[in-house]
Amino acid sequence: MFLALPQEPANGIAGWAAHLVDILGGPGAGLAIALENLFPPLPSEVILPLTGFAAGQGVLTLVSALFWTTLGSVVGAVLLYWIGMLFGRERMHAIWAKLPLVKASDLVRTEEWFAKHGTKAVFLGRMVPIFRSLISVPAGVERMPLPVFVMLTTLGSLMWNSVLVLAGYWLGDQWAVVEAYVGILSKVVVVLVVGAFVGYLVVRLRGRNRAQHRRTS
Repeated sequence: MFLALPQEPANGIAGWAAHLVDILGGPGAGLAIALENLFPPLPSEVILPLTGFAAGQGVLTLVSALFWTTLGSVVGAVLLYWIGMLFGRERMHAIWAKLPLVKASDLVRTEEWFAKHGTKAVFLGRMVPIFRSLISVPAGVERMPLPVFVMLTTLGSLMWNSVLVLAGYWLGDQWAVVEAYVGILSKVVVVLVVGAFVGYLVVRLRGRNRAQHRRTS
């Protein structure tokens, strides 16, 4: 059965996701979400509500939708974790040392912060657009115990996926409304991250200028 979705879902990411779910059912939804973890430009706010709508249309069961999308989230996250683990702490420090406007102590503080708050970051990060993917890499670099990482990723992903899948299930052919609201949240996150990065650069540049001024005076 082909999904009779509004707004020409045969095109774009929605059409691609609908095609996967239509052909493969739950595993197709899981594959789409695994790829979303690896390539954040693929939006879960499209894939998950669409999967919920498909469940409402009888293409797959709601339990299957939640199981496979959560499994896909975990698989994608573990792949990124392994990338971080293979990349390694020493290589990270070597690259960091070559970057302008940063100090080795900054990375050390970041590592200390992750050691103290990493479990919260991994769990809550699953519910924050963009960071849902990014947080897996430092977890691998810092070699968070894999069973702990998988457990936190599973719980956090299940919560996030449940909200969006159930929203699509309940909204029916209005599932695209979810994309609009979560899309706004994604943009807010990007703005905050860019703002924080710009603020960091400004503080660094001012500190460097003051240090140079003291040396020349």
